[in-house]
Amino acid sequence: MSPNADLHCHSTVSDGWLTPTEVVRRAAANGVELLALTDHDEVGGIDEAVAVAHECGIGLVPGVEISVTFRDETIHVVGLGIDHRNAQLLDGLAQVRSGREQRAQAMSDALDAVGLHGVLAGARRFARNPAMVGRAHFARHIVASGLMPDVGTVFRYYLARGKPGFVPHVWARLEDAVGWIRAAGGIAVIAHPGRYRLSASDMEALFDGFVACGGEALEVVSGAHADSDVLRFASIARRRGLLASRASDFHGGSESPVDLGRCDPLPPDLVPVWSRLRAAAPAAHLHS
Repeated sequence: MSPNADLHCHSTVSDGWLTPTEVVRRAAANGVELLALTDHDEVGGIDEAVAVAHECGIGLVPGVEISVTFRDETIHVVGLGIDHRNAQLLDGLAQVRSGREQRAQAMSDALDAVGLHGVLAGARRFARNPAMVGRAHFARHIVASGLMPDVGTVFRYYLARGKPGFVPHVWARLEDAVGWIRAAGGIAVIAHPGRYRLSASDMEALFDGFVACGGEALEVVSGAHADSDVLRFASIARRRGLLASRASDFHGGSESPVDLGRCDPLPPDLVPVWSRLRAAAPAAHLHS
């Protein structure tokens, strides 16, 4: 029997609502047996999460989610089972984070031009890590100001591609992100592929490049995926011989369509990525 694995979620170290401690405890309360904390371009919450996972008796896989630019689309690559102290990985993540402040200022200027004033200062109040101000923090401030009913509406009106507050940004190259993950001993996973606005040919090119540079897995089951997405990406995993991951992409109760550990199971014929992972905080009751 497969464990209740949730291999992609976020804490206040990036753009989640809960601290690493709160994330792990919520996961344990929900019956998660194997959890990966995968903050955006940051590994600063892993030590805390490992310690709490030991207390709670669940497996904790050190992880990260790296922002990548591929054919003008932002792609996310999750690294699982990483050595989060690896110098090459840390240097690469620092490079990715370095552009966030400039992007945040440009977003604020763009929103100011359409009548939303002072949003950067407001967004910073929602970001416990000042180096990680992003679109989610802007959206939370706008909702808290009473201007929009929820974060999804803010994105649709102001922050999605083509909207006034969207600022394009060049993140890491695909081959660099996968290389940093592999250098740190991890497995690279394409996160929530159903979210990307790529044509069928561009999606095939993404997987071609990903596999060519050493990528090994994809999220077949994700909080962002409909049933049709699961069928589509299960087929791709089979055809390309990729490991399959299962993940909520949990950010917080009010913003996440799926809670920690509550995703559907993987199709049974796929090879789960956790069959290749060793948890930093191992739980004795885990099944392979």
